[in-house]
Amino acid sequence: MDARGRGIELVASFGYDPTDPYAVWVTFPSAQGDVRWAMCRQTLLRALTDPAGQGDLEMWPSIDQDGRAVVVLEFRSPAGHLIAQAHTHEVYRFLTRTLAAVPAGTESDHLDLDGLVAGLLGSESE
Repeated sequence: MDARGRGIELVASFGYDPTDPYAVWVTFPSAQGDVRWAMCRQTLLRALTDPAGQGDLEMWPSIDQDGRAVVVLEFRSPAGHLIAQAHTHEVYRFLTRTLAAVPAGTESDHLDLDGLVAGLLGSESE
């Protein structure tokens, strides 16, 4: 949305990696380099029906100017502020695919904690 609250089209894509099962990503392509933002998958799921998030990312369900269901995502950073909308049915479809890959409640089964610790320490996992 621009400064006057009018919608402008902004291309973005959601991504998911089962090896990082709690997170989803939204990427905004830019001529200066892609801007990628991580968020909790469960928080995005909650935002389909209720306000969710806090701090630098807040989300809530709404209706766009054409009467379609959307999820509003409000991003804040020291570099700027962005309010974006994603069609609810597209967010739902994306989340459904992530839940098929890693069902809710099984996320910890998909974590490689040894590999994570080794990566943080700069060593090879055994």
